[in-house]
Amino acid sequence: MTVAHPLDRPVWSMLTGRQAHLAEGDPGSAVRIDRGYGVFGIAADTGAEAQAALAAHCPVGEELWIVEGEPWPLPPGTREVKRAVLTQMVAEGPPPARRENEPSIIALGDDDAPEMAALADHAKPGPWGPKTHLYGPFFGVRENGRLLAMAGQRILLPGMAEVSGVSTWEDCRGRGLARALIGHVMRAMVARGETPFLHSYADNAGAIGLYESLGFRIRRKIHVLAISR
Repeated sequence: MTVAHPLDRPVWSMLTGRQAHLAEGDPGSAVRIDRGYGVFGIAADTGAEAQAALAAHCPVGEELWIVEGEPWPLPPGTREVKRAVLTQMVAEGPPPARRENEPSIIALGDDDAPEMAALADHAKPGPWGPKTHLYGPFFGVRENGRLLAMAGQRILLPGMAEVSGVSTWEDCRGRGLARALIGHVMRAMVARGETPFLHSYADNAGAIGLYESLGFRIRRKIHVLAISR
């Protein structure tokens, strides 16, 4: 299958490129990400051999998420759990400057992993596994010892990095924490010479508006198919 741009098949580009070390399987047919990191899987194409290999990567009773530029057919022997449409956005211009009244932002690590998982379970920014926090730098805001919000990165492509895991406890929203954290993550990416991009559920108008105010522009729609057996 021809890929015009790495962002057109982001998970395929991820698991056969900069993050191939996280892949399980044969890139000639189908691969999935290390289960500790998440639930993403992808096939080389829609042919019977690749689709069968993709289905084999879906454990019984668990989900496998296929993220593609176009709607993906259901692999044989699997059932559809859900389909969703994402809005893919890419940052244009310089990252937003830090505001004077922004909260103090700290780096998060292994010691923070349980709180990060609890926050992700609450905010549901996307699939989260026991190793998701190891994708790359994650940052957070703490107040009186409590982790209020976080953001980090996930997919790495040539010259690009995905802002991901943006999460805030419901009782802490409306304070500009997500804005501050996204801006911080963007500046770190740009300092490394990478262009930030991200994905949002297409019906989340509030999130898309926030991202646009930070310099992101809509590139295209991306399709998600979650399957199980």
